[in-house]
Amino acid sequence: MNVASRFKQLFGFVPPVPQDNPARNPTSSEFEVDGWALSRFVIEVLVPKAGWHPFPLPELMLMSGTVCRLKPSLIFEWGTNIGKSAWIFQETARHYRIPCEVHSMDLPPTQDHIEHPGSRRGEMVRGLAGVVLHEGDGLATALEIWNSRGRDPRPLFFVDGDHSYESVKRELDGILQAVPEASVLLHDTFYQSPDSGYNVGPRQAIEETLAAHPGRFGSLHTGTSLPGMTLLTPRIGARFS
Repeated sequence: MNVASRFKQLFGFVPPVPQDNPARNPTSSEFEVDGWALSRFVIEVLVPKAGWHPFPLPELMLMSGTVCRLKPSLIFEWGTNIGKSAWIFQETARHYRIPCEVHSMDLPPTQDHIEHPGSRRGEMVRGLAGVVLHEGDGLATALEIWNSRGRDPRPLFFVDGDHSYESVKRELDGILQAVPEASVLLHDTFYQSPDSGYNVGPRQAIEETLAAHPGRFGSLHTGTSLPGMTLLTPRIGARFS
């Protein structure tokens, strides 16, 4: 199945004029995108609907740039909330004609959690082509879907659950053990010092993971402001081709 056919299967139509993907130097192992083109997309397409909370502009750039650069056919995320991140991923894929399924997991509505939005869960993406909502534990459900969808070697995972060290470390370890070539985006990863007053758990989990696997991953941080986002990608030659 070619790209146009796969896109139509996922989203129901094919844009008449393809948008130029802002990814540059496709055979390079570096994360390179056209910042001007991506900025325009973020400002004109994403911000009017998604705003800049909880993802400020640098994080919107990284989220959309990651989809453009990696072109994942499967994206798994948990902590759906109202579905803003799922919509950002789906809209980026749709805009740039990247055939991609977004699978978003959250706890059942009967289970209380400080991050659970109750009846508003997934309201931004309900019924949206290319996005599937699931209930259950994020990691376990994602890996079950990954197995059932053919074990794509390079999916993208977005970890944005309860932001605690224990959860993020468990989820990172689980992803990388099951899917060694997966790329992982993690939210709330800002870190300056242990006494900064901000939750340092996610960044601690990332630093321990990098230390335990020296040279295995490249990392990219939006570390200039809160809340922060980090991309981990395996170093396997021309990773972004």
